Amino acid sequence: MSQTGTQNWTVYLSGEIHTDWREQIAEGVRAKNLPVTLVSPVTDHASSDECGVRILGDEESNFWTDHKGAKVNALRTRTLMERSDIVVVRFGDKYKQWNAAFDAGYAAALGKSIITLHDPALTHALKEVDGAAMAVASEPGQIVEILDYVINGALPASRRAAAAE
Repeated sequence: MSQTGTQNWTVYLSGEIHTDWREQIAEGVRAKNLPVTLVSPVTDHASSDECGVRILGDEESNFWTDHKGAKVNALRTRTLMERSDIVVVRFGDKYKQWNAAFDAGYAAALGKSIITLHDPALTHALKEVDGAAMAVASEPGQIVEILDYVINGALPASRRAAAAE
């Protein structure tokens, strides 16, 4: 089946920054030649933490350093999320990702289509977030397959057929 017109889809990749899940999705999108632009927050932890004081000046307390950085980062995240067609929110298992949960809530409030991405062991902890999602994936490749299906109507080979081979 052909692509849905010539629309370019914008997909916001939110959440965990300590693994290569974004790169895996980008490789899959390229391999399938999908008309998708991937956008994300700044994923360099130090840059994200320091942006406010590096640009606007030092603060005397960590509270105001974090406050300033959060607001500067929000300029990017809110704008990109508002312009996105789909928001993917990745929850890793190593750190508490309050920012990812906030992004999921913000995306839901905007009426965005959300796909969550996390290990099945986190299903109970994320049940409310998953409840707002249109799909819950456990690996980056599934995100690519969802995008291919949504854009092209293309299904991957049956998991049962692949297992039988």
